[in-house]
Amino acid sequence: MELRQVRYFVTVAHELHFGRAAERLHIVQSAVSQQVRRLERELGAELFDRSARQVRLTAVGARFLPEAQALLAAEERARAVVAELTASRSRTLRLGTSTGLGAHLDRVLDALAGLAPEIGVELVSARAPERLDRVVSGELAAAFLRGEPDDGGREGLRFLPLWQDPLVAAVPARHPLAASPGTVALTELAPVPLLLTERRNNRALVDLVVNACHDAGFAPVPGPRYGSLDDTLTAIGAAGPADGLWTVVHASHADRLHTPRVAFLPFRNPGMELTTHLAVRRSDPPAGLEPLLRACAEAGGGGVWPAA
Repeated sequence: MELRQVRYFVTVAHELHFGRAAERLHIVQSAVSQQVRRLERELGAELFDRSARQVRLTAVGARFLPEAQALLAAEERARAVVAELTASRSRTLRLGTSTGLGAHLDRVLDALAGLAPEIGVELVSARAPERLDRVVSGELAAAFLRGEPDDGGREGLRFLPLWQDPLVAAVPARHPLAASPGTVALTELAPVPLLLTERRNNRALVDLVVNACHDAGFAPVPGPRYGSLDDTLTAIGAAGPADGLWTVVHASHADRLHTPRVAFLPFRNPGMELTTHLAVRRSDPPAGLEPLLRACAEAGGGGVWPAA
């Protein structure tokens, strides 16, 4: 017995007319008649009385009809269950990230997997302005952003504070400051050239470091710029003790870097840290955003998930 045959039988039983049933099924009448005949042969009984001018159900057909309807209803329920499971497993959150989130991001993803294992995650690395543009357009469900929020004139964004991310100084391992690993004061770095990305690439980081140097009483000596953090750290590691270079790295990222020629020193100066935020749309949040917010709250120590 095929479900198709059962469906054709039920349709004819409702219409009591093979022609109208065929129209409703969007197939030719001969196909309906053929499949119903096959069903009758398989069951060993006639389901319709075709002797009169009007098609009628036989006693067997009338008894079989509710069972056939129940069979088709069960098919629909089975399809719905599979569709729901498939849809849940195919839900993917696209999140904008940046270099150096480190263990923070690990904790968010672990918490999200525990809260909503059916949700997949795709991480998209891009510069901060591009991340925000993609959140506004809906291409990204949310994006991580360090520093004071700046929507750049983009409407409809909301920034949720997650955690504080301290900065550390990266200096050559052969530099005198690294001889006794511990903490470092900005004033100790005043004569050493500073390697920083361009402000348009990371406004929050550049402003924090430059302003902190000014507050400490000096203007940082600008050093050359390199295309990536890897290149910057390579240059620092290659610098001699007399002509050192320095930059800043997020502590969460420094913990994962294996650069024996570079030493990472925490700052004694207060305020050398950036707050990481989650940028989301104010309206029309994507499916799965609530579990993400709860995961961020767990990873950041609580306080991020908004009540509304």
